[in-house]
Amino acid sequence: MTASGPALDPEALRQRAETVLRTARDRTHTLTTCVDENDLTAQHSPLMSPLVWDLAHIGNQEEQWLLRAVGGQDALRPEIDSVYDAFEHPRAKRPTLPLLAPAEARGYVADVRNRVLDVLERTELRGAPLVDAAFAFGMIAQHEQQHDETMLITHQLRRGPAALTAPPPPDTSGGALPDEVLVPGGPFTMGTSSEPWALDNERPAHHRLVPPFFIDTAPVTNGAYAHFIADGGYTERRWWSAEGWAHIQEHGLSAPLFWRREGGQWLRRRFGVTEPVPPEEPVIHVSWYEADAYARWAGRRLPTEEEWEKAARHDPESGRSRRYPWGDADPSPDHANLGQRHLRPAPAGSYPQGASPLGVRQLIGDVWEWTSSDFLPYPGFTVFPYPEYSQVFFGPAYKVLRGGSFAVDAVACRGTFRNWDLPIRRQIFSGFRTARDASPAEAS
Repeated sequence: MTASGPALDPEALRQRAETVLRTARDRTHTLTTCVDENDLTAQHSPLMSPLVWDLAHIGNQEEQWLLRAVGGQDALRPEIDSVYDAFEHPRAKRPTLPLLAPAEARGYVADVRNRVLDVLERTELRGAPLVDAAFAFGMIAQHEQQHDETMLITHQLRRGPAALTAPPPPDTSGGALPDEVLVPGGPFTMGTSSEPWALDNERPAHHRLVPPFFIDTAPVTNGAYAHFIADGGYTERRWWSAEGWAHIQEHGLSAPLFWRREGGQWLRRRFGVTEPVPPEEPVIHVSWYEADAYARWAGRRLPTEEEWEKAARHDPESGRSRRYPWGDADPSPDHANLGQRHLRPAPAGSYPQGASPLGVRQLIGDVWEWTSSDFLPYPGFTVFPYPEYSQVFFGPAYKVLRGGSFAVDAVACRGTFRNWDLPIRRQIFSGFRTARDASPAEAS
């Protein structure tokens, strides 16, 4: 039985909700206690909030949804709602707000959580959409984990000695793999109408007809990307879209974020440690523009979102779409690099037990993968439970990323999960793989 499968009874759901809430809080604690108060209150980049803002925002969202909306309780700190409204204040301006000090923020989130566990204990997890199958509790656990990933990005941007440590991921890549995999053409079911904690942009399930295509067996590596750079990738206008070329020219970009050339080799800064760029790892911290340019240079293209999901979920033998590439079971450490267990991607081709039915690897975890698609609603999309989660972002400004990264927890990562960002973004844990159309002869 899967942890979020339809057969779970209310008590199992209650235990599941408590477990994912506690897991998220343990991670939040790690990310906010490994540095001193100056690092908590500083803004390490105008792209990111101070860590202490994220901490109190986590508690405020939990209070609004689980204590007030689900529990029917009065507001604990109504005066801070606007301070921690992500849409009211851009990140660059948040240090100027009257933020809770670190000790006060910790006390607030702890108080909220204690009350939330009481609400969870006495709430009947069926009936109204917010509580049916413990949806609101799962939503808040996902929200906290998403901010934990955001805080991990802030740690990567932070200057100074290493504050976080983790063992390297296992190298389970084994022998040589084919460069690409053929995904046969035909229909498949995209999205979901049955995953209890799926968010509104993942819904509803619907049919898509996808022509045959080839997709990389593993994400593009640092070594392959270094060849692109060496071949003049950042100086050849022909590989870039007009917008991408203008962006790299304006900002003087010549390599992925955190890379620098020294002593005849590429070095990178990773969570306070400077090290040689490992050629076997998936490239990370590249924008959509950079991924698109690399794909053009390689004579290929980025996969569409529907191609990515078909490669990840479609089982040609049964014709059904799985929850994950490996099946319906929740992720384990043998399936994917998730949950900040490691602070880097695993070598390309790792996690054979997480491969799709066609043999595509690392579709879940390691690096978010840029697709060519704009972030748009599915046919039949319905806002739930609020428009600011998805609806306000729909349109051509944002590109879709799929698959999660080493910084994503399993509760916020599914075969249907959709992420999105502006095509200029590089501070996120983003990589990519490429695709190409299959000719009629190749598809037969």
